[in-house]
Parts: sequence; structure tokens; C-alpha cells
Amino acid sequence: MRVAFVIYDGFQGLDLTGPYEVMQATGRYECLVVGPQAGPVTSSSGLPVVASHGVGGLPPEGFDTVLVAGGSGVDRAREDPALVRWVTDAARDARRVAAVCSGVILLAEAGLLDGRRVTSHWGREAQLRAEYPALRVDCDPIFVRDGRVWTSAGVTAGMDLALALVEDDHGREAAHAVARELVMFLRRPGSQSQFSVPLWSAQPASDPIRVAVTAVQTDPGARHSIADLAECSGLSPRHLQRRFTAEMGVPPSVYVERVRIEAARRALAEGDEPVETLARRLGFGTGETLRRAFHRRVGVAPSDYRDRFRGTKEYA
Repeated sequence: MRVAFVIYDGFQGLDLTGPYEVMQATGRYECLVVGPQAGPVTSSSGLPVVASHGVGGLPPEGFDTVLVAGGSGVDRAREDPALVRWVTDAARDARRVAAVCSGVILLAEAGLLDGRRVTSHWGREAQLRAEYPALRVDCDPIFVRDGRVWTSAGVTAGMDLALALVEDDHGREAAHAVARELVMFLRRPGSQSQFSVPLWSAQPASDPIRVAVTAVQTDPGARHSIADLAECSGLSPRHLQRRFTAEMGVPPSVYVERVRIEAARRALAEGDEPVETLARRLGFGTGETLRRAFHRRVGVAPSDYRDRFRGTKEYA
């Protein structure tokens, strides 16, 4: 299977090397690095990488997969008509098209993503929505598959994407062998959120809200109704609701559920506690309430999430 890894000046080095190492480790792919021209291409960190082929000298036909790296240079790269045309032509012939991080912008510029559900690094979400309104942008998952189009979040998520491609092509055992060789998880599910609490959460600007946030993060399973949080913060319930939403960007009830879901993720990945017991401990009340909230936030059932993470521990 021939795979074209498309790079350009200002690409993110790990967006190339991570997926490249995963696929090359199988011994089942012919991996070609394609740049605007053959020769050195400078990554966003200044690391030069030699593109074995340039778009002017490499026919775009005959590739199984076209994978575009992301990086700060993608905004300039999409203005290169020869590069965009080559990606368009190669993708037309390919069985599968993929992008890591902001590489999705080059695919979108090539007209390959209209109507598709895609993800990218969370920092690119607003740009994607504004500049490519025909895309269905969801920057919560670490990778997304929509038909023959695969997209991922930034940097290390590209390796998760590549493992998923290997598993899709050659089965779980092949992907497992690569994960073991590279000392990786097999595999973080694509639906796993990019956002842990420190990333998705704003920081409180005042002491009363800081007290309420700390109470939730310290003990997610405790009672955290508006009245409870208002009491611990020294505010009235109405005042707390207004200030919490203004400072944190979400209402208290939403924040509490997100923190509890993150706690459930960790517990499911690290232990064997029954879902019903976990639900009671984390403040969901019943297993069914946890299952509904988990599926709404994460996109999979708690049992499926646990099963996928158990697969990463088989070679521990």
C-alpha cells in the first residue's frame, strides 16, 4: 500500500514522524514524503526534513492513502496552487484521505471535505467553522472517521489516527504489535475528548468562584447543587449562577457534569469498579444516568470505553 505523507514549510514535525513511524513499523506500507518540491522542507520548529518527492515530479495516481500533516504553515500552503491541485488529484484516486491537526485545512481547500464531519486541534475550531462552513466541525474527539476521510486532533493524536488506520487495514493484532514496539496505547478511542479539565475549563477570576470550582474538582461525587455551591462560596444561588457562568463559560451544572465525566473516564481506564458503583461514587446516582451522560459527552458507552482501554494494558 502506497501512502503519501504531504508536508510543506511550517509543518508540525510530529504530525509527519508520528504517523510515519507507526505505518512504517508494520512493514506493509510504502511511505513517500511529498513536498512542494523535492529536498529539504523546514518544519515549524526549524527541523529540516527531506521530501523524497515534489508535487511537480510525482504523478498523483496510485496512492492507497494520502495523509496531510498539520502545522502553522498550512495557511500559506493552501495558497500554493500546485500543492493543492496535487492533493486534489491524489485524493480523487486514493482509497482513503487523512489529515493530522490543521492539515484538514489543506484538504478543505482542495474541496474534499464538504458535508464531512471532521476534527482538528481545538485551537483551529473557530477558523474552520468561519472559513469552511460546509464542514461539520467537531473538535472534541481525538480522531474522526467519516467514510473514507479520517481526521485527527494535534500532534500525538496523529499516532492514534495512524494506529486506527493500521487496525482498519490489517486487524487488531497488527496494530497491537506496532503499539507494543512503539510503547503506545492501543488505542485511545477516537471519541476520547481532547479536553481534560485543565484544558477545557476557564480559570476562575474571583475567590468565591475559585472556592466553588475547587470544591467540585476535589470531590466530584459530593453534592454540588446550586444551593450547595452557593453556600460554600458565600454567594446567593442566583448570584453564583450568574458569576459562575460568566467566569467559567458554562453554568455550574454543566461544569459539575464535565468534571464527573472526566473522573469516570479515569476510573474506567484504571480500574474494574462496576458502573453502578462508579455512578453512585461520582454523584450520578444511578448507572443509567451515568451511561446517558457519558454517551452524550464521550460518544460511547462506559463499558465500551473501558474495553478499549483494557486493550492498551495487555502487554503491561
